[in-house]
Amino acid sequence: MRVVIQRVTASRVAIGGETVGQIGRGLNLLVAIAATDTEAELQWMARKCLDLRLFPDPAAANPRFDLSVTEIGGELLVISQFTLYGDGRKGRRPSFDRSAAPDRAESLYDRFVELLRASGLRVETGRFGAMMQVQIDNDGPVTLILDS
Repeated sequence: MRVVIQRVTASRVAIGGETVGQIGRGLNLLVAIAATDTEAELQWMARKCLDLRLFPDPAAANPRFDLSVTEIGGELLVISQFTLYGDGRKGRRPSFDRSAAPDRAESLYDRFVELLRASGLRVETGRFGAMMQVQIDNDGPVTLILDS
């Protein structure tokens, strides 16, 4: 499983000009499911995304990465993006051999979203497999790539 995690002031996803998901302060998660992923990877990644300290504590004398999205009561926008497993080392067309098959990937993606929602935070999504336009107002900028 691979997730590009971005701290945002706001983020939204649209399909055909219609907004289908939108958040304020929190995290934008671009998610790819690998062919080998299991429930264990989903649980680990959900916990990591919720607990990773990426937000400054305004009360701290020297604010740095002190608080998690859970601790600030932030929001999450979760977007499926199988292209994160694209391998462009050979030829001119990327290979997506490491990505899970669409049916399996959708099921695992839905489970990942379910695990995040269990936190009680507001979780918005795009639409699996759709062509989406994602607007990300990256805060910092803070961007990390997480692999399970």
